[in-house]
Amino acid sequence: MSEVADRLAALHAEAFDAPWDAAAFGSLLGQAGVHLAETPDGFILMRTAADEAEILTLAVRPGARRRGLGAELVARGAAEAAARGATRLFLEVADDNDAARALYAGAGFEEAGRRPRYYARADGSRRDALLLALNLPGRLP
Repeated sequence: MSEVADRLAALHAEAFDAPWDAAAFGSLLGQAGVHLAETPDGFILMRTAADEAEILTLAVRPGARRRGLGAELVARGAAEAAARGATRLFLEVADDNDAARALYAGAGFEEAGRRPRYYARADGSRRDALLLALNLPGRLP
């Protein structure tokens, strides 16, 4: 497994209850259109295809949260997606993830859809995923 995939998996495990493993990151990093922006305390992994981009995951180490790093990574990811020709940026977020929803609302994302009962929780419950979208500046008429 690559050193990058191992590093991303370790940080993802700190940030999420159901983290992705190094094999998943290794597979994603090898795909066309996938790009990464990282710092020692966080990263954003995205995919751009044609004129659309998607945030695959955003992770910030718990001890580094609420310091603007998530917003910085979203801005870096959006700029890279626009540079690659994307006009819209999408992501999915659990409807009960208030901190992430606030982060994305602050970046200008708006709700574009809902996937009922998309996320499974450890207790067996399920939560809706909100599909959020952002028009990338300077790319739309």
